[in-house]
Amino acid sequence: MRPRMRVGVALLGLLVSCKPPQNAPPPRSTLVVGLDVSGSFRQTPHFNDALDFAALYIYAHLHGLHGLRQATDIFVGSLGGERPGQPKTFHPIQDLTEKSPGQIAASLRAWFPETDPITDFNGFFERLSVHIRRQNLVLAPLNVVMFTDGQPDFPGAGHLSTAARFAKVDMSPLEYLSRSVSVRVLYVRPQVAQNWERMVKRQRVRIWTQDSDIMKGWRRHELLGVPLEQQDSLLSWMDKIVDFRVRRGKII
Repeated sequence: MRPRMRVGVALLGLLVSCKPPQNAPPPRSTLVVGLDVSGSFRQTPHFNDALDFAALYIYAHLHGLHGLRQATDIFVGSLGGERPGQPKTFHPIQDLTEKSPGQIAASLRAWFPETDPITDFNGFFERLSVHIRRQNLVLAPLNVVMFTDGQPDFPGAGHLSTAARFAKVDMSPLEYLSRSVSVRVLYVRPQVAQNWERMVKRQRVRIWTQDSDIMKGWRRHELLGVPLEQQDSLLSWMDKIVDFRVRRGKII
């Protein structure tokens, strides 16, 4: 056998030996969903639409449908509270398994019936960081998806300029939770999306925003009465519009 052929055979054998077995569990990946239940978002027509989509999104990533990254750990919590830093519950993946998308949507509404007076992004990031560390998930890729109007709301915020309010969003608790941290801010207005992209300070965290007019387009791809597993158009939309792989750095 010629030397080049030997090298090719050796490489082929190495690739085969490195291929994971078919029954191997998926690589570890953490999905954290934050729901804005403040009055400023709950009172908009986007709130119920966001909850319905969040249920589909969670279900799709719980089962890794259509090539979407399967989340091995999922946590769902609310953004904000009655005061800054107020501790809130994170519902774990065990509260979601064996549920249909409709049942997940019903659970989201049952878990967060209250209307919070403030949207405390910093408190959410801080609690999320503590939770991830306690669960020993610091090495798994982290995908944080927030359904919100995106407006930082805290005592005294009304007296600050737009730039000053968004500069106070503190992402430092997320910076070193994983080698890959993505924060997706969904259902915001275009100007608010731009403020998150340009004014929120971060180093390693990737930010992806999608405005409400684009987000409500998911319903055009939904086939009523058809299992989500068979809805290729909706899952493809989810992959391209929401799970877009964004690079580090600010968008100019």
